[in-house]
Amino acid sequence: MFAKIINFLLAITSHLGYPGIIILMALESSFFPFPSEVVIPPAAYLASKGEFNIWWVIASGVLGSLLGAWFNYFLALRLGRPMLARLIIRYGKFFLLPPDTLVKVERFFERHGHISTFIGRLLPGIRQYISLPAGLGRMNFWLFTFYTALGAGIWVTVLAAAGYLIGANEALLKAWLRRGSVLLILFSVMVVTVYLYFYRRKRARSF
Repeated sequence: MFAKIINFLLAITSHLGYPGIIILMALESSFFPFPSEVVIPPAAYLASKGEFNIWWVIASGVLGSLLGAWFNYFLALRLGRPMLARLIIRYGKFFLLPPDTLVKVERFFERHGHISTFIGRLLPGIRQYISLPAGLGRMNFWLFTFYTALGAGIWVTVLAAAGYLIGANEALLKAWLRRGSVLLILFSVMVVTVYLYFYRRKRARSF
């Protein structure tokens, strides 16, 4: 089944080129259930065969990730926020959500939005959805864009390296991606630990 999906995406990517990568990654980065693991590695494999440029594959992947993230961000900001505010006012007490929930979300993303967005882009199951709370919390758009691109760039590079070096070998590709995901999770834990250490030191000095 996996091999059939890879062959299908290879055909699509080869036909559509870089715009195809951008479109597929934009879908992956929004709330559509479309994994990036079946987009970038096949494109990188084609790059190893000389059909694409690996750097343009990575750039297209990052741009697609940004477009999908922007979609979620503005959807949450323009539609989700007013809707959530009404729901909290009407039903928040039944779910232990105080009226100032959105204010607390805003404060959180004002203080920790950069690290939350960056780390969120590295974690499986979260990377597609971290843009939604960022939009609800009115995180600064340019900071959101920068840290989304940074996190997405790391993940896309990992995927591209797997596809370029391993190619269409299903077993090796899955093993590489598993190891890559574990390393990124460990890296994320380390970054958050260091961030919290310096954040708490900074707060302690201010008192």
